[in-house]
Amino acid sequence: QVQLVESGGGLVQAGGSLRLSCAASGRTLNYYVMSWFRQAPGKEREFVASISRSGDSTNYIGSVQGRFTISRDNAKNTMYLQMNSLKPEDTAVYYCAANGLRQSTMWSHYHYWGQGTQVTVSS
Repeated sequence: QVQLVESGGGLVQAGGSLRLSCAASGRTLNYYVMSWFRQAPGKEREFVASISRSGDSTNYIGSVQGRFTISRDNAKNTMYLQMNSLKPEDTAVYYCAANGLRQSTMWSHYHYWGQGTQVTVSS
């Protein structure tokens, strides 16, 4: 099993940047495909980005393509989400998630979740 803890959220003005981190403990991170999801109030949990075990393959939802970058440092057991050019519609609780199978955009495919970190973008 793996335990995940997110950090780095906060309040930022539109156009600003934040870097989220997801620290893993327990089983080493390189066993897992990793992803970021987000959930805004009153909305369903939404896939944001995923990264393969080695980091050589990434996938993004269209609305963040070119603005967000997912990365991982398996030696540090940590995954990141660099978020640039933030928009008010990016406001949500952001969750990191892990699964031991394959990259997927479906939250139900992920077995391990962090507690979430709030990102608020003001206009």
